[in-house]
This record gives sequence, structure tokens and C-alpha cells, in this order.
Amino acid sequence: MTTTPSRQPAVFIGHGVPLNALEDNQWTRQWAALGAALPERPRAVLAVSAHWYIGATAVTTMAHPRTIHDFYGFPRELNEFDYPAAGAPELASEVAEVVRPTWIGEDRDSWGLDHGTWSVLAHVFPDADVPVAQLSVDASKPADYHFDLGTRLSALRDSGVLILASGNVVHNLAAVDPSLGDSGTDWAHRFDDHARALLTDRPEDAVSLLDHPDAGLAVPSADHFLPLLYTAGMAAGSGEKLDAFSEGYAWGSVSMTSYRSAA
Repeated sequence: MTTTPSRQPAVFIGHGVPLNALEDNQWTRQWAALGAALPERPRAVLAVSAHWYIGATAVTTMAHPRTIHDFYGFPRELNEFDYPAAGAPELASEVAEVVRPTWIGEDRDSWGLDHGTWSVLAHVFPDADVPVAQLSVDASKPADYHFDLGTRLSALRDSGVLILASGNVVHNLAAVDPSLGDSGTDWAHRFDDHARALLTDRPEDAVSLLDHPDAGLAVPSADHFLPLLYTAGMAAGSGEKLDAFSEGYAWGSVSMTSYRSAA
């Protein structure tokens, strides 16, 4: 007798630095708690990472995605870190079906799992026992496109797919100040607080965050912000609101706030 899978939540993780893959801190403990609290183990993860930011919408289809070390200046232990999750090539056709008529390319060998994905999943599913595919963030498309794609992708949640978006609500590396530790700048707080108020009440208005007076500082480039719109779109399209968790800042100008659909 087959059973209907439990619906998976819509999730956005503020992933911060790659080193979080190895660390036990206030954020990684929240990511681990997220995995432990899921209604049931997902049959697959579809990750939307800020670090696969290309001029197309594509999904990975390899059976064994490689662990990509897309960074420099970190300890050897991190450069040698491997997240050996299986791929989920069968998701490609499912993704293509739910977002039709939007075209989705298939990436068979050029990408894999970047640190926006594996640094988080190393805590959510530390045994790497859930298959993973990645969906690219199309740099050529406007914000509305990403929100709408999230709305349509939400249907996969009902079939046991965890769609995990990974970026940062506030992400300005040019303004990083190590002396600030886990404190945020005034403008980072203003933008992050506004985002929290909006997303926990009206996720359907998420695109309007880019009109905030501090958006130029908080979102100097779109790559880390756009994954948030996928989660907002999933929630809005399903009549859900979002709950914030795993809050805080890294070095003043990187928000670690994460969101999941309200229970």
C-alpha cells in the first residue's frame, strides 16, 4: 500500500560563509533542527543556490553530483570537504512539467553541488542520504520571474520534494567589517527588519523589497537575494506565510536570517 507523502515546507536559508559547513554555531544548530523537525524525510532536495548564477534556467541531472569548492582562502579541511549525496536526475522532467511553458535546461556534467547547497545540507542531512538536484538562478531574468517560478515549483512539495533556497537577505561583501562580529550595520538592520515584517505577513509582496531605501546597500547584486523570492513565491502561491528563524549577522553586512513556511 502506497502512502501520500507529507507536504514539505518552503525554506530559505541565509548561508553565510562556506566555513559554516564545519562549524557548530547558532546558525548551523538551527539548520540541523530544521532537518530534524521535517514532517518526514523528503524523497529529494531541489536546491536553489545563489552560487549557480548563470544566464539560463537549468537543473542538474547527474547521478553523482560533485562537491564544488567555489571559494578560496579557507582551511584545507574545507577545500577537501565532500558531500556525497546522490543526484536526483528524475527531478528534471518533474521541474519542467510544473513550470511549463518556461524552458528548463538540463545540466549533465558542468555543475554539481556548490557551497550554497552543501554547507547547509551538511547540517540539515549530515549523512548525505537524500538525493539532491540544483536549480540555477537565471541572471538574465527580472525579480518577478523568480517569484513566479517559485510559485509554480511549489507543487513539487506535495510529492515529497524539499525545495531549499540558499542565499542571504542582506549580502554586501564590500561592506564587511570583521570587528562587528555578529552585529549588523544600521542599514542592514533596517532592510532585514523590513523584510521580516513583510515576509511573515505578505510574502506575495516580496519583490517590493527591492524598492526599499536601503536596497542599494543590502542588495548590491541580485545573486544572493533572488533565491529568497523562490521561497516567497512558494508560500504566496500556497496561501502560506513565512516564519523567520536562525537570525543574526556576519561581519555587519551579511544577514543570516532564514525562513520557512508557517506550520
